[in-house]
Amino acid sequence: MDARYVQRGDAIDHTPMADVAAGDIVVLANKVVGVAKLDIKTGELGALALTGVYEVAKATGFAVAAGMEVGWNPTTKQAVAAGTSGSVKLGHAVALAAAGDTLVYVRLCQGLN
Repeated sequence: MDARYVQRGDAIDHTPMADVAAGDIVVLANKVVGVAKLDIKTGELGALALTGVYEVAKATGFAVAAGMEVGWNPTTKQAVAAGTSGSVKLGHAVALAAAGDTLVYVRLCQGLN
């Protein structure tokens, strides 16, 4: 047997090394990006959503078109232009966000960076 089905994959179990608040974006191994569904205490089992559309804080200074790939900067905790130094792939914008906007709607999209 090469593989055994475990779960759907729209959410995964996560046991954090520090408290995570509901809505926090969590980056695992610089590749997997999820959103905490509920508060998760240090060392306790919780869940990270890997799919869905989320309103995300956005760095100002760049405009986002619907369908554009968006990155996540875990240091500034903001969506940034894809490929920005220090960022990981977050997903794709589902609506326009002007350069001065501070929020963007993003559909999470897992993939290799």
